[in-house]
Amino acid sequence: MQSSAAADAVQIQAGQSGSHVQILLMAIAGFIIVTTEFVIVGLLPALARDLNISITLAGQLVTLFAFTVMLFGPVLTAKLAPIERKKLFTVILLVFAASNVLAAVSSNIWVLALARFIPALALPVFWGTASETAGQLAGPGKAGKAVANVYLGISAALVFGVPLGTVAADTVGWRGSFWILAGVSLCIALLMQLLMPKLPASADKHPTDKQTRILRNPRFLLHVLLSVITFTAMFTAYTYLADILQRLAGVPASQVGWWLMGFGAVGMIGNYLGGSMVDRTPLGAMVLFLVILAAGMLLAIPFATEFWVLIVALTAWGIAYTALFPVCQVRVMQAGANAQALAATLNVSAANAGIGFGALIGGLGISQFGLHSLGVIATLIAALAVVLALLMKRLSLTTQL
Repeated sequence: MQSSAAADAVQIQAGQSGSHVQILLMAIAGFIIVTTEFVIVGLLPALARDLNISITLAGQLVTLFAFTVMLFGPVLTAKLAPIERKKLFTVILLVFAASNVLAAVSSNIWVLALARFIPALALPVFWGTASETAGQLAGPGKAGKAVANVYLGISAALVFGVPLGTVAADTVGWRGSFWILAGVSLCIALLMQLLMPKLPASADKHPTDKQTRILRNPRFLLHVLLSVITFTAMFTAYTYLADILQRLAGVPASQVGWWLMGFGAVGMIGNYLGGSMVDRTPLGAMVLFLVILAAGMLLAIPFATEFWVLIVALTAWGIAYTALFPVCQVRVMQAGANAQALAATLNVSAANAGIGFGALIGGLGISQFGLHSLGVIATLIAALAVVLALLMKRLSLTTQL
């Protein structure tokens, strides 16, 4: 037993000496995993045409993935936490490779739905254990930077994953995008097996009573609810942005990916601004970026044919959209300071609940009122989030909520 522990310690030390390569590998893995979740947003118009289904039905693939993450994420993360990390991450990447192959060969919406359901089970497990693993790889005193580097891959996927998939789809088709993701997932799985040292799981495998105590904290629960409403507002319109650009703005299908790329590139400004503001005033940052988000969504759709107005609206929308990801994550982790790992996992579930609700509400809005209604619907939901944030801010000043 002691010799086995000593061998593990030697492997960890060896891993720390080459941690830069391994952390880069984890960042790339995060990019591929999160891109698999969001790439479908840019592919909806093409796959809807190919499978002969409505854009509303196609949009529910986003809802399926998000709700699966929301419902199973915390439970699966806790159940799989005892597994050695190298093995766990390699298996997760192989699952993503196989699921993307299934998506690429899907002949109907039901097969494609299965191909989306399977990786949605594995995604939150990666999210829930990546930070701890990065810290182990980097060693004492370097964990923060290592975690930031891993999450850079995740942030890049949120910003660029959708447009990259859309651009690829214009060249090789929407099925080709999934084939590419499958191939890259397989390559990263092989590199993970070759280059990653064996990393034992944390000794604390299950949430303690101290951690779960945050679930009885009204302040924390309100912060989680605010994330749900915020992501609902964001994805009511964003889920169908590719369709908005094609049908309302008249952007040729071959150029939509580049427009989404610009949306993501501008969004990197929001990533910086959100990260800079959230530590000083988390609820103030929420209100600011929610207002900017609402303005961008409200103006982009009715003025879709006015080039410069559309550019300004999409710029505001993109900055606020990307800023709200780190703002929500840090805000909820601050609210659950006594159990940050659990708080982070619950915010991921809250975000995915909002993503699912947003895709569902947006699809219903299209079917009932038309595509042009999404800006107003999403803005009303954003306004609800602003009201909640202001109420929470006021209560925190008067009652220390």
